[in-house]
Amino acid sequence: MRQLILDIRPDAVPSFDNFLAGDNGEVLAAVRAHAAGAMPEPLLYLWGDAGVGKSHLLHAWVRFTAASNGLPAGEAVPGCLAVDDVERLDDGAQRRLFTLINAAREGAGRLLVCGGAPPTRLVLRADLATRLAQGLVFRVRALSEQDRLAALHARAQARGLPLPDEVARYLLTHGRRDLPHLLAMVDLLDQHSLSHKRPVTLPLARDLLARGAS
Repeated sequence: MRQLILDIRPDAVPSFDNFLAGDNGEVLAAVRAHAAGAMPEPLLYLWGDAGVGKSHLLHAWVRFTAASNGLPAGEAVPGCLAVDDVERLDDGAQRRLFTLINAAREGAGRLLVCGGAPPTRLVLRADLATRLAQGLVFRVRALSEQDRLAALHARAQARGLPLPDEVARYLLTHGRRDLPHLLAMVDLLDQHSLSHKRPVTLPLARDLLARGAS
């Protein structure tokens, strides 16, 4: 049985400890080790669909590297760079990233880069795509339905919200299935329940989705 870490309070900042790994246990371990400087490879590349947790891992990496160097959370660590949505970089930024990767390979730091596809399928400068492919490449996979249900119940529990299983399954089958949106739906359901002074039921969930929350 896979263990889900359930500290996903609505105000919780992204960390390795509150990442819902699901089938991404190997990815989580690799990113954590890379952040700790325990990997000889300076470049780690993560790819996957939107909403699978790449940005969560990236922000957790940034916070961990800062803390490991005695710096406040989010402060830049010399030689450490995290790049999200690499495919959105303009040509100038791609050139700078290429230079930084080369410097990292010469011992001047480490980089975590995230994108929506494997390096060979990205619309990037050919030399940058090649460099990214030469690093450690991991795919971040979407959570299974069972894991998403567990995440919904954990979010509800963190808010003190009773969430019947039939309502959680309704949210899964009638709305977008990416985890950030599903967790936001639990928040909205809680607010909707409080504002209308109604318990969380299927009719309440249907009413919420009918208002355009899906």
